[in-house]
Amino acid sequence: MAEADVQTNAETENATQRSGRRASRRPSEQADDDAPDHAREDVPPMTRHPGRPSAEGASPAMAQWFALKSENPDMLLFFRMGDFYELFFDDAAAAAAALDIALTARGSHAGAPIPMCGVPVGAASAYLSRLIRRGFRVAIAEQTAEAPKARAGKTPAQKGPLPRAVVRLVTPGTLTEDELLEAGRSNLLVSLASIAARKGAATSQWGSAWIDISTGQFETASCDATDLEHLLARLDPAEILAPADLSLGDYEARRASAFPAPAAHTARARLAEAFGVASLDAFGTFGDAEAAAAMAAVDYIRRSQAGALPRLGHPVPQSERGSLGLDPATRASLDLLRARDGGQEHTLFAAVDRTVTAPGARLLSQWIASPLTDVSSISARQECWDWMRHATGKPEAFRTVLRGAPDIDRALGRLSVGRGQPRDLAALRDGVRAAHEAATLAPESKSAGKTVPPLLAEAFKAMRGCVALFERFEAALSEELPARIDDGGFIATGFDEELDAHRSLRDDSRRVILSLQNEYAQRFGVASLKIRHHAQLGYVIEAPTAAAAKLRDVPELSFRQGTASAARFSTAELADLDSRISEAAERAAARERQIFAALTQEALTDPGLPALAAALALLDVVQSCASLAAGGAWSRAKVEDGEAFELEACRHPVVEAALGSGVRFTANACSLAPERRVMLLTGPNMAGKSTFLRQTALAVILAQAGLPVPAKSARIGVVDRLFSRVGAADDLARGRSTFMVEMTETAAILNQAGPRSLVVVDEIGRGTSTLDGLSIAWAVLEAMHSTLRCRAIFATHFHELAQLAETLPRLSPHTMAVRDWKGNVVFQHEVVAGTARKSWGVHVAKLAGVPGPVVDRAARLLRELEQDHSVGQRPLPLFEDLSPTPAAPPASCEDDDERADEVLALLSRMDPDSMSPREALDALYEIKKAMLEAKGHLTRG
Repeated sequence: MAEADVQTNAETENATQRSGRRASRRPSEQADDDAPDHAREDVPPMTRHPGRPSAEGASPAMAQWFALKSENPDMLLFFRMGDFYELFFDDAAAAAAALDIALTARGSHAGAPIPMCGVPVGAASAYLSRLIRRGFRVAIAEQTAEAPKARAGKTPAQKGPLPRAVVRLVTPGTLTEDELLEAGRSNLLVSLASIAARKGAATSQWGSAWIDISTGQFETASCDATDLEHLLARLDPAEILAPADLSLGDYEARRASAFPAPAAHTARARLAEAFGVASLDAFGTFGDAEAAAAMAAVDYIRRSQAGALPRLGHPVPQSERGSLGLDPATRASLDLLRARDGGQEHTLFAAVDRTVTAPGARLLSQWIASPLTDVSSISARQECWDWMRHATGKPEAFRTVLRGAPDIDRALGRLSVGRGQPRDLAALRDGVRAAHEAATLAPESKSAGKTVPPLLAEAFKAMRGCVALFERFEAALSEELPARIDDGGFIATGFDEELDAHRSLRDDSRRVILSLQNEYAQRFGVASLKIRHHAQLGYVIEAPTAAAAKLRDVPELSFRQGTASAARFSTAELADLDSRISEAAERAAARERQIFAALTQEALTDPGLPALAAALALLDVVQSCASLAAGGAWSRAKVEDGEAFELEACRHPVVEAALGSGVRFTANACSLAPERRVMLLTGPNMAGKSTFLRQTALAVILAQAGLPVPAKSARIGVVDRLFSRVGAADDLARGRSTFMVEMTETAAILNQAGPRSLVVVDEIGRGTSTLDGLSIAWAVLEAMHSTLRCRAIFATHFHELAQLAETLPRLSPHTMAVRDWKGNVVFQHEVVAGTARKSWGVHVAKLAGVPGPVVDRAARLLRELEQDHSVGQRPLPLFEDLSPTPAAPPASCEDDDERADEVLALLSRMDPDSMSPREALDALYEIKKAMLEAKGHLTRG
């Protein structure tokens, strides 16, 4: 590197001669290089600069790089150099590999070439997007002052590097640009804190806060340590702030750099100050840990924006008790928002989404991710779309209006952090216009004989707001808007007199210059003379070389520059005109920026704009639901307190959507009424057991989200927790086999489910030997029936479990209907009462394409095994007769007396009048066990 980073036009003017891979550079740029272009080469930086290089001996510009890098050691540093962001040393190696761009060398440090790569400033967003998706975080260092401009051949005298500072940290949870975000998906930063844990005391209470900086969403909650994983699964955050000693499990890769939470009292005071209130209690009741987590998130965001706090809604405390509990395994099993392959095509969201705006899609995804448990709130949502689907023509009319509604929330988010552009202001204007048009379609009170639901009526009221803001923006903004503020021309003529005056002088210069050009041509006798503008020289007279000799003798002309084909001259008159025109253009641009800032401030301080944006999102979800339910194949579920559970002609929405309109989906009923709350489902693979399990779970999620249900009718008592364990998968990364994963998930169900829960499980015990698996399945089924007393569908290949219906009164055996037609299996995909006679596994193997000889051999072996007494005739040990065999030695009288005393002791300790039904049932099992031991049918231990 050179000893001085000279302030030249190399750092300020457009580097049009540089390519994206820095293939060539202007000579003036080599003041920063210390090495000519031919010295550049692809280098493996880890071999040239092993370890982290030292700043000692660095050139002035590189000394800046070292200083800024030390402030953000865990991030890639985008170091602004002219029209490029450049990366050096290990940053360059990592970025070049991730972005698939050339890794070169620039200058030297400590006797070795400096690895370098760069990306154009104008295309930085595309490169940032790729880096963020690959898990990087980026610090952006900008030039914080402009180099003095050189005019009329004068060069700036100031030497030394331009000042630079980190103006933004780009992290997964602090994105605002549309090109870095998914339009229909929230982008959350989650903060977790535990006050007592930070003081060294054990605690299970945690505070959480989550912020979407792109929309201003800000919510908090308190939860137990055991529920943290559930919370993260529900929110699916882009980035997580958490103590270093807190394991994040599957979300570990989303952990941000350590950022400590403040003390609770400090957090409360600073949050209140940040939102302009005397006390945080003005927004609700927050626990100490909630406040600490919220302030940590705010501090992290403020740091990412170089000290500026973007537009955020005030923190809103949430209650986990108000939402349906869904653990991570259940969410993964049901493909709610993302499929197991990471895509969104075959998901519940894709199957029900009829929204036409990004905010509507985000709100719908939030409803699906967090179904409710409050009956009145569920009903309020249902009433909205039920009213609209009966209002003739309304859904399509609203859809037409909403298609023209931009994303107000994200436009406000960009404006609040200083990254807004003229089209963001236009988005606010057009969004308010769409809201006003939608409000005109709303009936005053009733439609189709039905009163407009309160929730929707409030939305229509909010959509009529922001009239003054709309009128001002309508008058201020031009019809054609540039992409960037720097391009100018986005404020309409006639809106501001001062701006119009500056523009008039700037624009009239063309007429003035043309007139002056004609005057010079006549005065000097050179008809081909032209007046042109040059980046360094300003306005000059340009004449062909043949006429240059004639003009050199004119006293009032000063020769400035010659080329092979032309010569350039200046005059005092041209220099003065250049100054006046430049000042007019600069003043016009400055005034336009002032107006932009004023309009932005008006938008950010308008209290009605966030409510209007939320109302548009709600309207979009409502019309989406009404459109979905319009055909009559989807219904409004009756959700109530209690234990009812009846689905009539229910379908799997994702499978049905994948089948298309030409294939009929076989609908099935499902009854888990209190008297038959556990369904034992048997039948072969490929017959539809998994589909039936999942569609039942999805019906609950849709119903409690307040959305239409794919069934003829549905009546559901509120489910507090939903567990779905369908399908097998291992977790080799953490050393867990398929069976271990199955047992871990089963343990979670048995430890957390209760009487109001719904459990759907498939093939418990399949990952081990037959007897082990059957024993586990039997014990789990018995626990669900008699201990947890939950509503459950228990699918299994252990057909012998159906015999438990004789001892478990609320167990209802069902099977998948199968026909054996001339040796071929016909799966009817219908759930009927009864038990499967066999598993049809050999037939399924044949359908899968297993070679014929293998299938035939398997069929013969199966027949032989079925004839074997040990399998075909003698029942499995769990169900064989428990009467003593003749060979069993008789128990001694002393043993009989001892065990009889144990039974009597058990009876004497019981108080039947004070027992709950569950305690009485447990006591009955204990007495039975003691009696069987007394007769020698069971052994202890």
